[in-house]
Amino acid sequence: MSKHTQWTSRLGFILAAAGSAIGLGAIWKFPYMTGTGGGGAFFVVFLLFTVFIGMPLLLAEFIIGRSTQKEAVSAYKALVPGTAWPWLGRLGVLTCFIVLSFYSVVGGWILLYLLRGVSGQLWESGVTYERLFEQMIANPYETVGAQFVFLLYVIYVVARGVQDGIEKANKYMMPALFLLFIALIIRALTLDGAWEGVVFFLKPDFSELTSEAVLYAMGQSFFSLTVGASVMVTYSSYLSKRESLTKSATSIVSLTVLISFLAGLAIFPAVFSLGLEPTEGPGLLFIVLPSVFSKIPFGELFFVIFLLLFLFAALTSAFSMLEIIVAAWTGGRQEKRKKVAVFAGLLVFLVGIPSALSFGVMSDVTWFGKTVFDIADYAVSNVMLPLGALLIAIFTPWKMSKETLKRELSIGTSHGETWFAAWFLFIRYVAPVAIVIVFLDVTGII
Repeated sequence: MSKHTQWTSRLGFILAAAGSAIGLGAIWKFPYMTGTGGGGAFFVVFLLFTVFIGMPLLLAEFIIGRSTQKEAVSAYKALVPGTAWPWLGRLGVLTCFIVLSFYSVVGGWILLYLLRGVSGQLWESGVTYERLFEQMIANPYETVGAQFVFLLYVIYVVARGVQDGIEKANKYMMPALFLLFIALIIRALTLDGAWEGVVFFLKPDFSELTSEAVLYAMGQSFFSLTVGASVMVTYSSYLSKRESLTKSATSIVSLTVLISFLAGLAIFPAVFSLGLEPTEGPGLLFIVLPSVFSKIPFGELFFVIFLLLFLFAALTSAFSMLEIIVAAWTGGRQEKRKKVAVFAGLLVFLVGIPSALSFGVMSDVTWFGKTVFDIADYAVSNVMLPLGALLIAIFTPWKMSKETLKRELSIGTSHGETWFAAWFLFIRYVAPVAIVIVFLDVTGII
């Protein structure tokens, strides 16, 4: 990536990075992961991982990218030439590729729901949202077609570049999403029986927490912050040398935690009020939200608006994933961006077709009881992202000079020494040990 390619402002970077972090990870995946993970206890563990492990890792990726001003693979090459460490950047590119292959399927679901909302099909008498969702995702033509359309727009924006494409889109999408979320929460909390959902979400019962749920909470934290895939290495390489990394990281983590919290408050009160199960799975959001909106004045209109913003959130994350692939494959040659964006996007689409068909014609194709969609999700969230995070936690404090780390972390803040001491302790000792312990516990070794 050319060194002249930069965000126009810190706000542009924060909104783009937050858009990457928030996206479907916080809005779509967090509610059903919390529901299947036991509610409040899962949320507490998720918060601990996000603040004490995720944020130090986020800063580590920022430092790698901003210090080199290069995309993921080239950054590691510049820092430790002639070693195997550039494969950490390639692991990140592969992770983004796999994530986008099944993530775009969910983006297609949103498009299909948006069409049904606009046409009025969602509100026809006798419609049960659970049945409607099951029928929709089982239709191979609709799901694959919608996935293709979703990726076409992602390709278009990424092909336009960082400033004119990604940054400009995020400046409008993210603030609008927050405003509508607030309105949705107000309505959800006023439903009969809503308090039971609040208790489930915010009152932890650690007796229900399993070692597998802890692994899922760690994976969800990394998925939500987009750490472990070197996404933020590439995004921070576009950041000015004058900007504070610690302030940017704090803003992104705060926004991610806030939107996850808002998603829980919007979903779980409605789940319990409507008598649904919080363990519904990936379709939870598509079943609960129409039920909530159908009970409020002008609900049809508000739901269409929410779906549009939900689509925006999905797109902001998809932009970052395709950008990492394109940045690595172009190797800084801007004249190749458009062609590479088209080629990479179409390749992602082809690889993602089995995931799109996992709820219909390929629903019987399973491995260890998981569909292709579930395998891709599990591999990324619980293996590839934690592995990438572990390697970044090893690489940054052990392979980069302490002077570079301290300099990058001290820019733009009056508490540079304090920040550096705390961060260095967590990234060198706490983060890698915690990740290894979680893995060993899940595998039964300890």
